[in-house]
Amino acid sequence: MESDALFTLGGPAGAPGAAAGPAGVDGLTAPGEDSPLPVRMRPASLDELVGQGHLLAPGAPLRQLVGGDAPMSVILWGPPGSGKTTIAHLVARATDRRFVAMSALSAGVKDVRAVIDTARRQRRAGGPPTVLFIDEVHRFSKTQQDSLLAAVEDRTVTLLAATTENPYFSVISPLLSRCVLLTLQPLDDDAVRGLLRRAVADERGLRGALTLATDAEDHLVRLAAGDVRKALTALEAAAATATALGTGRIDLATAERAVDVAAVRYDRDGDAHYDVTSAFIKSMRGSDVDAALHWLARMLVAGEDARFIARRLVIFASEDVGMADPTALQVATAAAHAVEYVGLPEVQLNLAQAVIHLATAPKSNSATTAIGAAIADVRAGRGGPVPRGLRDAHYAGARGLGHGAGYRYPHDDHRGVVTQQYAPDDLVGTDYYEPSGHGAERSVATRLPLLRRIVRGLPTPTVRAEAPAPATVNGRRPAGTEQVSAADEGGSDAVEEGQQ
Repeated sequence: MESDALFTLGGPAGAPGAAAGPAGVDGLTAPGEDSPLPVRMRPASLDELVGQGHLLAPGAPLRQLVGGDAPMSVILWGPPGSGKTTIAHLVARATDRRFVAMSALSAGVKDVRAVIDTARRQRRAGGPPTVLFIDEVHRFSKTQQDSLLAAVEDRTVTLLAATTENPYFSVISPLLSRCVLLTLQPLDDDAVRGLLRRAVADERGLRGALTLATDAEDHLVRLAAGDVRKALTALEAAAATATALGTGRIDLATAERAVDVAAVRYDRDGDAHYDVTSAFIKSMRGSDVDAALHWLARMLVAGEDARFIARRLVIFASEDVGMADPTALQVATAAAHAVEYVGLPEVQLNLAQAVIHLATAPKSNSATTAIGAAIADVRAGRGGPVPRGLRDAHYAGARGLGHGAGYRYPHDDHRGVVTQQYAPDDLVGTDYYEPSGHGAERSVATRLPLLRRIVRGLPTPTVRAEAPAPATVNGRRPAGTEQVSAADEGGSDAVEEGQQ
């Protein structure tokens, strides 16, 4: 079983081929001269651990865990290269407890139960307590996680679990409630830079045999994106290249040849997927087109399904742009069609165009709030029967039931709008849609109050149409250009003007 390269995991205690490490440690092997640089440079003590200052204060859970002061079970949650497995190694070395390491990638329920049974026998015989480290615990099924509950509950084993995925999504609630959750942060650039410099000079690392140019160091720090393992792996590759070239200096060109693609922290099945998607939507909603394009690029480079992105754009077009720019839905739908018709990589152009349109469009959530309010009323039981005039009158006998009686056909009125009850009795006069004053919805906000008054049979206010100033001939206004009141036509001019 292989962990995340900070130490090698063997099979669980008692399993065939289990690697034997230090006394009291099963499934753990010590680094050798030929071990990868990240393995050789792992911290030998808690004081060498960097980037997790919020967990290293005196009396903090992490110090208690490593010092063996409290037999608490812990889940370590953090991105790759933040030190989860290193902490497990420190626990293994710093306590007098028996330490068993396994990986959820290959261990099963049988392996877990074997460790628990051994731990229980040793505990009854007065032996040392057992710390069970499970790497990638989120890969355990619900049944596999269930097998840990009783042993963690009665402290037959002290569980130390590591995961890169949000445990609230990937770890069952009963197990999560029995553990202390410690969140590790990605290392900042200064921390990664410090570890690179330590690796260059330290006897466990390059032993000062090479120097690292400042621009090359900057390149490695940037590409690491907070993952110290990636930084050290790239440094080792660059060092090998420099040695092969017979130079004692790692310059930028050498570093670029060693690694040329930055790690994208994005898991389509984990919390990063939801976080990036949330940032993408909120950036468009906030009209920050540049940030929205960054998050789009992050998803595309990470291999996100383009159909998922397109679906989010179609939803956003109505949820956040809506009537302020009715063409937004057309653009988003066209982009979704392009995903199916064109495909990647070219469709990234169509997606980018849609994102730019949506991010820069005027915003209105009136459609969202309108349907939300209407659904809330329906679920609350408000409504009632369909008014008789609106009922289907096309089948035999419908007329005898009074269906369609009194219905007024709007197209028979020169305005195209008639006074008529369309809502159920207990919702008459209820307003769901409240247009904003943004973009194209501004004209709807002007027209809607008059439409509602006509439909509901309310008196319409006198509105004088503001006609454009007519041209003059020799300084005189032509005859027949007087202003006409919309009220003279019962409001029809205002309605028709708004509908154009």
